[in-house]
Amino acid sequence: MASMAVVMRMDTRMVTEPGRQGLALARLRLMQLVSPALPVGGFTYSQGMEYAIEVGWIEDKAAMQDWLQGLIEDGLCHLDIPILARLYHACMARDTAALARWGQYLLAARETAELRTEERQRARALTRLIIDLELEDAAPWEDYLRHCQASPFALASVRWGIPLPEAANGYAWSWLENMVAAAVKLVPLGQTDGQALQLRLAERLPAMVERALVIGDDEIGASATRMAIASSLHETQYTRLFRS
Repeated sequence: MASMAVVMRMDTRMVTEPGRQGLALARLRLMQLVSPALPVGGFTYSQGMEYAIEVGWIEDKAAMQDWLQGLIEDGLCHLDIPILARLYHACMARDTAALARWGQYLLAARETAELRTEERQRARALTRLIIDLELEDAAPWEDYLRHCQASPFALASVRWGIPLPEAANGYAWSWLENMVAAAVKLVPLGQTDGQALQLRLAERLPAMVERALVIGDDEIGASATRMAIASSLHETQYTRLFRS
């Protein structure tokens, strides 16, 4: 009996250890996917923030927190993350029609030429990267991935075994990190104030993702009026640090 117990413990360890290692590797892949070092160009855009600061809509860290908090609750929760989830499921099902349709939906939801240009540029850069990394389906699906960054992000998440909730939290974190980095340059915020802001806002991401993942198709959609106005005016702003 004692020897049987030893065998059972060994068998359990042999079964579960590869699973643990696979999950650990998936988390490392997610870290790579959301790293600011990933060459997708996210750091070159401010999504209207630069104009908002220029004209005094955002003057300090409290106003910056309010601006980003609104975009998390309205934009990420009701648009980006629900569509990311549908793109993820489309990749799992190998449904390229759904992959293209939801990617086009997210692109169409971007309200300015600047935001649409950013979406296409980031999608192109990430798609090219995962093709160069020889990710399964990246090359043959290139035309389906070109509409928005969330499409190649979803494909990479699925093929690298990253669970959807973790992928969604990582996607939201990456957006937040880019926005806080822009705020540090523009407000300006000190590095410590920027980290404190990111810490506070990150606390809202898990609950937001949880809500976003159960939103129905008819509930998808968001409009951030001030961001859209700021982005459109940023396109012709005389001096700027960020791309238009």
